[in-house]
Amino acid sequence: MSEDIPEEKPVQTKKAKTKADKQAEHIERIKRTLVASILGILAGLLAYYLGGAPDAAGLQSDGFLGFMFMLAFIVLQKHIFMLMKMDTTKLGGKDWFYQGFMTFAFWFMSWTIMLTAIPQ
Repeated sequence: MSEDIPEEKPVQTKKAKTKADKQAEHIERIKRTLVASILGILAGLLAYYLGGAPDAAGLQSDGFLGFMFMLAFIVLQKHIFMLMKMDTTKLGGKDWFYQGFMTFAFWFMSWTIMLTAIPQ
């Protein structure tokens, strides 16, 4: 009495992955980083233009709004990945932290550059 149990594919180790598998994973990581970077820059631009005119010290009247844009775009990333048909089930906490950090870094750089470099 043998039951037909479908064999599960064993999880591939790093050494067992083919070159094509490694390249596909690399492309996925590049796409995720690109999405985080673009969203960070977009959040910085929105923060600058919707945050009010900066005063002489470079502070905006509604600077908290810019921070909220950045947080919203970090949350939006998962939905963009799903629209791009990317598998998000394999992403761990470290991966999501990296995505959030990239969005924060580009938001901070673009918003700061615009606050200090654009004459009023």
